Amino acid sequence: MTSANKRFAQKAIAVVVIVTMLYGAGVAPVVMMFISGVVLVVFLVTRRSQNRDVQRMFEFYIAADAVLRDEDRRWYGFEVAEVIEEGELVFEEMSDPPPIHLFALGALHHLIGNFGATAEYLSRVVENEDFDERNRSVPSAQLRRYVTLLRRIEADPSLAPQTLGAIRSLERMRRKQAFTLLTESRKSLKMESSAGVEQAPQQLRHAAASSQTCSVNSVTTPATGPRMPIQEVLNDIYSDEETPAN
Repeated sequence: MTSANKRFAQKAIAVVVIVTMLYGAGVAPVVMMFISGVVLVVFLVTRRSQNRDVQRMFEFYIAADAVLRDEDRRWYGFEVAEVIEEGELVFEEMSDPPPIHLFALGALHHLIGNFGATAEYLSRVVENEDFDERNRSVPSAQLRRYVTLLRRIEADPSLAPQTLGAIRSLERMRRKQAFTLLTESRKSLKMESSAGVEQAPQQLRHAAASSQTCSVNSVTTPATGPRMPIQEVLNDIYSDEETPAN
C-alpha cells in the first residue's frame, strides 16, 4: 500500500469512528448523514486543490523547458516574465520546493539578465546541501504529493509524456549548466558593481563643475543706473559750450 492510500484509509477510518460516536450519542441519522456529506465534500475539495497545486508545478516545468531549450523560437520578454511569475507563485506557496524548481527559476532570470535573482536561486541548488534531494528526509505534504505523482508518471510515461520530457530536460540542464550560470551571474554582478564605483567620482566631478558654473552665472554686475538718451547728452554738451565764461 502506498503512502497516499494509507493516508486515505486513515481518514476513512476517522470518519467511521466519528459517525459511530455520533450514533452512540443518540444523534439523528439525518444529522449524521449531513455531517458525513460535509466531511466528504471538504475532503474532495481539498484533495482537488492539492492536486491542482502539483499540476501547476508541472505546467511551469513544461513552460520553462520550452523557453530554455535551444530552439529557433525567439521569446518575447513578457512571455518569459509570465513564466517566471507563475513559477515564483508556486515557489512562495511551497516550503520545500524541488531543486529543479529553483534551477528553472534561476535559469529563466539569467535569460533576461536578472543576475541577482539568478545567483540567489542557483546558489541554493549548487552550494546548499539542504536543497539536495537526498537530504529531504522530512517532506512537506506538497512535496510528498509532487513526488508521488512524479513516480507514478515515471512508472507509466504514457500518463504525462510531455511533463516527464520537460522534467528530464530540466534535470539535464541543471547538471550541466547550474554551476556555469551561477559563476557567470556573479561575474556580471561584480562587473556592474565595479562600473558603478568608477562612475561615482565622475558624477561627483560633473556635479561640482555644474555648481561652479551656476555660481559664476549667479554673480550680478553692479548697477550702472539708467542711461540718458543721446539727444539729451548732445544738448548738454552744446549748452555748455555756448555759456560764456565768468
